[in-house]
Amino acid sequence: MAGIRLADGTLLDATVEGAGPAILIPVDPIPVEGDRADELRRWGVDPALGRRLIDGLRDRFRVVAFDYEGHLAAHPRPDTLTPMTITDDFLAIADAAGADRFAYYGYSWLALAGLQLALRTDRVSALVMGGYPPLDGPYEEMLAVTTAGHDQAIAAEARRAAGEGAGETPGETPGETPGETATPWGDSADGDWADWDPADFDWSSVEITLTEEQTRQYLTLYRELQGFDDRAIQERLTMPRLCFAGSEDTIDYGENWGDVRVDLAGPLVREGSTLTRLGWQVAVLEGLDHTGAMQPDAVLPVIRPFLSSALL
Repeated sequence: MAGIRLADGTLLDATVEGAGPAILIPVDPIPVEGDRADELRRWGVDPALGRRLIDGLRDRFRVVAFDYEGHLAAHPRPDTLTPMTITDDFLAIADAAGADRFAYYGYSWLALAGLQLALRTDRVSALVMGGYPPLDGPYEEMLAVTTAGHDQAIAAEARRAAGEGAGETPGETPGETPGETATPWGDSADGDWADWDPADFDWSSVEITLTEEQTRQYLTLYRELQGFDDRAIQERLTMPRLCFAGSEDTIDYGENWGDVRVDLAGPLVREGSTLTRLGWQVAVLEGLDHTGAMQPDAVLPVIRPFLSSALL
């Protein structure tokens, strides 16, 4: 399904496969190949992550998959990436797929986006949030991280403009925490990647290679979310809903990132009974960090039974 016009006028392609109740998943349906695939594997990321999620759901559901994050990297919205524009985008995709009602699954900041979507439309039939808590979310912490990332992008652009940035270093996805997708999303570093261990990687040494506009769009998003009370909105959520995270999903940033701790598992552990009382199904995946809990082998056994129960 090609050429879906989004809120900013740009066009996005989506893949629609399977039959049954519709589910929107913002993942890249095209597997990564070659050297980049080897790089992803070293970080514990399945190069065919999106493809495997589609394949794991399409026998029962009509899966609408689209690389939203990749689209934003190519077409940044430095001043207009807000919960409302994201909602408009997702509804345009659902409309193009002929899905009047649809479930939604998102991971990390795309889970946060799903929560905002569910609050702005009555078309969401089920909501799955992975890797971001629906209660006591770290909105202030993520604003601090994205502010630091934006500042670093400005400084890096200035150094490159002055001819000082001759060596490329791994970049970081703006709006994502270091190690969140566990991949150097920017240009690869000079040298041999074959022998390094991601567990020993020093994120404080990372120079962001993404542009100021690419980082500013996530700063805009988290600024918009300051003051958002995720406790006050719970009674407005009436669709079946599931949240999950790895038990080790806590990320400590170094000095360059403001010495911030982003705890994504803690709210699910501490408030599990509250979330259950509020109508959420809660799953904490033992021993997994943010990267591990987003892989298909971890995700599908959790979300497939839930979606089957909620939608079929």
